[in-house]
Amino acid sequence: MTFSQFLDIICGVGVPGILVRLTLALLCGGFIGWERETKRRAAGFRTHTLICLGASLTTLISQYVVIERGLPTDPARLGAQVIAGMSFIGAGAIIVTSRKQVKGLTTAAGLWTAAIIGLAIGAGYYAAAIMSVLLVLAAELLLSRLEYFIVANARSMTVRVEIEAPETLNGIITMLTEDGMKISDVEFSRMGPDQDSRPGAVFTVRLKKRVKHDDVLLKISETPGVSEVEEL
Repeated sequence: MTFSQFLDIICGVGVPGILVRLTLALLCGGFIGWERETKRRAAGFRTHTLICLGASLTTLISQYVVIERGLPTDPARLGAQVIAGMSFIGAGAIIVTSRKQVKGLTTAAGLWTAAIIGLAIGAGYYAAAIMSVLLVLAAELLLSRLEYFIVANARSMTVRVEIEAPETLNGIITMLTEDGMKISDVEFSRMGPDQDSRPGAVFTVRLKKRVKHDDVLLKISETPGVSEVEEL
């Protein structure tokens, strides 16, 4: 058997081709989900695996209907529905916490990409699927460090503070303004559902050059009346 004949077999819609595609989809989805699982995300190993496997099966069904059954239909129709339908699952992975933080965007993007990789595997486009998995893992494992570096050196930062009295916020704003920083988008609210909970605020600080974020957080935390401070 030549290499060309081997490729024809694993790229076909017979039993060997189906086995190779579904197994590869299982592995590719698992690799992407493994990274999310290590970070304790809700959509982890099993979720990514099943999505990639299901998307691959969707493409196989489309090919079977056209090639084996000879029905006059668009083989890309089912795949298009998978891409559109992933928006519902992705939206379920995105949440906005009580601290005004958006969580789950990367997981939602990974789920959407895993579905498209599954479609590529189902179509027999193995090279693109494998390269995509490697690039996704590189983006999630390596580019996260670059993202942290960019955020840590940004000229603006969003701060959430929990204070004992509303007057404390005026002191924080005055202190930062005197140091040459600009305050904007101030949002004041109570951090809990009851009236006895401590008030808090979220605001944006425009920093001067070569001012570290940790120094700003430390200065705010040392302000009398501040019980908690964090960067969003």
